[in-house]
Amino acid sequence: MTVVIAFVANILVALAKSVVAALTGSASMLAEAAHSWADAGNEIFLLIADRRAEKKRDPVHPLGYGRDAYIFSLFAAFGIFTVGAVVSVYHGIQSLAAPEAVEDYTLNYIVLAVAFVLEGFSLMQSVRQGRRDAARYGRGFFDYVVNGSNTTLRSVFFEDTAALLGLVIAGAGIGLHQVTGDPVWDALGSIAIGLLLGGVALLLISRNRRYLLGAAPTAAYRAQLGRMLLAHPEIQRVTALYLEFSGPGTLFLVAAVDLVGDGPEDGVARQLRRLEGDLERDDLIGRAVLTLAVSDEPSLEFGAGSGASSGSSL
Repeated sequence: MTVVIAFVANILVALAKSVVAALTGSASMLAEAAHSWADAGNEIFLLIADRRAEKKRDPVHPLGYGRDAYIFSLFAAFGIFTVGAVVSVYHGIQSLAAPEAVEDYTLNYIVLAVAFVLEGFSLMQSVRQGRRDAARYGRGFFDYVVNGSNTTLRSVFFEDTAALLGLVIAGAGIGLHQVTGDPVWDALGSIAIGLLLGGVALLLISRNRRYLLGAAPTAAYRAQLGRMLLAHPEIQRVTALYLEFSGPGTLFLVAAVDLVGDGPEDGVARQLRRLEGDLERDDLIGRAVLTLAVSDEPSLEFGAGSGASSGSSL
């Protein structure tokens, strides 16, 4: 729903900005129009990302299709960079070489104000979702949005934040143009908007790259899962635990465990399969694989804060 709201808002804003940019000749407004069209196109990629990530695993993709979310979100981030950042900077440089006066300041201000309201509403929806999800996982809001595995939420949040900042920059550029009579300020506003979008795009690209390469959850959550395994009455100890995100909010778990008792081989195999099924009932575990621990392997300790020294939040 957050992505749909952002898409509708960006389409309306992009149309309004494009019309006003054509009527008034404002370089900053044209940069903002390119920004909004880029965001609207990116929301389509994000909608596809959400749909693809929900597909169930099959023999071709035994860990599911969750990483498709990062692939399509990466396309969206490249869209921000190429359509939004590059076009805005290029047009700003062109305007510096051949500046044009803005013909109607009032019309620009009206559209910027309306766009600010629409973009602000979209941002509030993503903030509301982010706070709800961050509370669920016991994370801080900003840490969850920046470092968490929910790539579509991160994209919408930063796109909307960049949109609001871009509107402020555009308004400042147009305002300084009006006060000083110098169109250079409007052109500089366009360049500044492009640099802002470039920074956001690079941040989103780096986060999607991290999860495509394979990212682990936080040490705290790893310890929590380890304690959950040890709390199971059939598991005596854990000697190895591997966790990796296979999609937004979905983990691939591999663990070596020592079971209580000493049953026959076939019975132990069935027991392990049943325990894997129990683990996969957890919404956060997409696939679990258990194997038997070697007798001389040391047991893992899962005290608070133990485990890997770094990782990504859920």
